[in-house]
Amino acid sequence: MERTDLTRWRLKVDDSGRQTWHYLDEDEIKNYPQSFIEKYWIGLPCQSKTFEKPKTAFEAARNGFEFFKQLQTSNGHWACEFSGLTFLTPLLIITMYITQIPIPESWRIEIIRYLTNKANPIDGGWGLHIEHHSTVFGTTLSYIALRILGLDPDHPVMIKSRTTLHKFGGAIGIPPWGKFWLACLNVYDWDGLNPFPPELCRFWVHTRAIYLPMGYCYGRRISAEITPLIERLRQELYVQPFETINWSKTRNNLAMVDLSVPHTKLLKLCNYGLNIYEILPNFELRDIAIQKCYELIKLENENTDYLNICSIAKTLHVLCTYYVEGPESKAFKLHKERLIDYLWLGSDGILTCLTNGSQLWDTAFTVLAVIETGLADDPLNHQSMMHALEFLDKSQIKKNPKDFKRCYRDDTIGAWSYSTRDQGYNVSDCSALGLEAVLNLQNKLSYTPKLISKKRLCQTIDVLLAMQNSDGGFGSYERIRGSKIMERLNLAGIFKNVMVEHNYPECTSSVLNALHTFRKWYPDYRTTEIEQVSKKAIQYLHNSQYEHGGWYGSWGICFTYATMFVIQCLKNYGETYENSQIVKKGCDFLISKQKKDGGWGESYKSCVTETYIHHENSQVVNTAFALLALMAGKYPNEEPIRRGIQLIVSRQLPTGEWKPDYVEGIINNMTVTYSAYKFIFPIWLLTRALPWE
Repeated sequence: MERTDLTRWRLKVDDSGRQTWHYLDEDEIKNYPQSFIEKYWIGLPCQSKTFEKPKTAFEAARNGFEFFKQLQTSNGHWACEFSGLTFLTPLLIITMYITQIPIPESWRIEIIRYLTNKANPIDGGWGLHIEHHSTVFGTTLSYIALRILGLDPDHPVMIKSRTTLHKFGGAIGIPPWGKFWLACLNVYDWDGLNPFPPELCRFWVHTRAIYLPMGYCYGRRISAEITPLIERLRQELYVQPFETINWSKTRNNLAMVDLSVPHTKLLKLCNYGLNIYEILPNFELRDIAIQKCYELIKLENENTDYLNICSIAKTLHVLCTYYVEGPESKAFKLHKERLIDYLWLGSDGILTCLTNGSQLWDTAFTVLAVIETGLADDPLNHQSMMHALEFLDKSQIKKNPKDFKRCYRDDTIGAWSYSTRDQGYNVSDCSALGLEAVLNLQNKLSYTPKLISKKRLCQTIDVLLAMQNSDGGFGSYERIRGSKIMERLNLAGIFKNVMVEHNYPECTSSVLNALHTFRKWYPDYRTTEIEQVSKKAIQYLHNSQYEHGGWYGSWGICFTYATMFVIQCLKNYGETYENSQIVKKGCDFLISKQKKDGGWGESYKSCVTETYIHHENSQVVNTAFALLALMAGKYPNEEPIRRGIQLIVSRQLPTGEWKPDYVEGIINNMTVTYSAYKFIFPIWLLTRALPWE
């Protein structure tokens, strides 16, 4: 596939943490030489120092950070890809087509390259994510995107993918979310959807942010103007003539290859009732609901500086703003300017990230690793840590969202988001990591100023304490607001555990770690409450352990990931292999999963099945997860730990880097890429490894 001149791409960052890729004119590139960061992520050759084979684990860690430090941006954060969900880019392209936003030629070329690179090499289709089998959802959306981007229907890529789509029965079997997008594009009829009523909008924060604009679009039956391309797509996507389809009979049609979350009897009953509701007189209730929806949409736009919570919500908000306020409106122009925030250029082309980055998350983790290792004491690393502190200072949220109670939001003053302050959504473990990183930077290092005052740190504590659920656990964005029964009303059909907030061992452990660290330096603030919250949270961790000894991870893969968080947390509260049956059971579980080569490798399918499933190969990141847990738990046998360390050191290149070997993360049973993990966790692990060198 055609590619752009990769030497002309530049990554622009600013003090807020915003990171955007730009394609420069030939006369501009002379004034802006391509940096190491840009060359590395694009996949171009980049000069880096090489090291002799390390003699100790600490030397290997030092070499690793010497390389990773080169990927820190000028404003202090580490920039990298956060994606892996292949359907995000098609949603962006479909939105731009419907709203007539021009697609820059450089984007067009590189997005085509990305989508074709991620097609299944056997059948030519696409799944939900890069590790997924081909589905109607993924194949239909990517096919449409490539047609919009200019690939002809008789192109070999299109013939192969269309053949697979037709073998699946065509786009008729696409899940509800896909039906929605096809209806917006006018290649599917709104009568073929079960309702997305705007009257319902109180779900988990991500689902709420997505269903709010979906409800608006459904309520207004928004559809693109018919164009020659849309007319052709109507014929290409189906196995029967478009005009002959009985749309009302397709509402519950779902291809078996897409069936991740089966429709429950309760959902079917609910859909039946909603379809009746749609044909009854509503006495202007629909108009009131639509008006309220758009008022909340406008508030969400303002509260996130037109970023929205994620790229899916972003595309939907662009659609709504286009149809309500028009293409010349200020709101729509602000939306257009922020589309670029979700794009990332990698070695395979341009992709769309799930959020506008992972700036805070990766930076806070890196800080904790580098300080614990002792590498932060090296004068050569002082500037890196100072820049990181400056970024953490600027990225802390300093105000509540406008009308936040009306928006079903909580207090955010003192919190940190997953990415940047502009995005503005508090996440429990992000706030906890941000707090812990700042406390370490400002109290453990002699050369850093107190940029973040005690008052601001106490505000973070206030936010965290208010997030605990009744059983002691912590969710992601907010407290649990609805019953788990709501999961039986999962309208999407492709993601699980998305209807309401849930407790997570990883989030709970991160909050406990932050509370523990805060009490060291500020023992006089809300002492009794912190103690009570901590006690309940520890009990939650004990209760959430699986029978086999591990903890289920919802944000990383999977049992190895969550077990690392929990055992490291329990260590801070005095629990180890010797004195805690919980920790002993957790360590024994990890040891039972060690591979013959000394490493660990876990498949993302563990997250889907909720049972541990080995990956065929050991992985650097997964091995680091397991070893960090074993060391924190003070596992008494040194040999398994030594073998794991040897595997990680053997995978390190002379430059100090590690190459990616498997996806690291998960969200709602889909894999996501945490590109920085292959540096952060091996470095962190290796500096703890001194007793086993």
